Amino acid sequence: MTEKSDPTTELLRLAAEGNTEGWGRLLASHRERLRRMVALRLDRHLQGRIDPSDVIQETYLEAWSRLPEYLRNPSVPFYLWLRFLTGQKLVTLHRHHLGRAMRDVGREISLYGGAMPEASSAALAAQLLGRDTCPSRAAMRVELKIRLQDALNSMDTVDREVLVLRHFEYLNRAETADVMGMRQSAVSKRYVRALEKLKDILGTMSESVAEV
Repeated sequence: MTEKSDPTTELLRLAAEGNTEGWGRLLASHRERLRRMVALRLDRHLQGRIDPSDVIQETYLEAWSRLPEYLRNPSVPFYLWLRFLTGQKLVTLHRHHLGRAMRDVGREISLYGGAMPEASSAALAAQLLGRDTCPSRAAMRVELKIRLQDALNSMDTVDREVLVLRHFEYLNRAETADVMGMRQSAVSKRYVRALEKLKDILGTMSESVAEV
């Protein structure tokens, strides 16, 4: 019985041969996860000024030019390589637009996210609260978002980064372990602990809403 080849490996082979259609299919399969990562880690001062799609498009152009380099030494899975290049683009954009302001609290370069801006608590809180356009609940939503941001900021730094990677960026356990430089078993423990903390936070938020 012939083993099925890995789709990514096959598409990379086609791309290496100059097949742009295969390259396009490969990139399309990763676009949504990268877009989500950019949206989480793009500084709030740049949101509305920089389109995540433009960041990804620039990354894809660089990835195409550096593909031979990657294929000579594919030390990480292809998606993580794309993610790393995207993170470098974000760092460059932050430095260009924010300059010294990057040193402010909340805009530090994450030590655990592959040398890229860390996900802001504001972006995480917005994801957790979801969309609610009801004007009568606007003030309560702002208050809950602030409290949720404070709670997220109080989490252990490593636990929070694992939570971001697994729960928000949709990296699997192996990918998360690779990014964090940790054992998969340690990632699992951190993720469970972070989820328990998040559950407690959301539970407290729900009780607060019920009391209003």
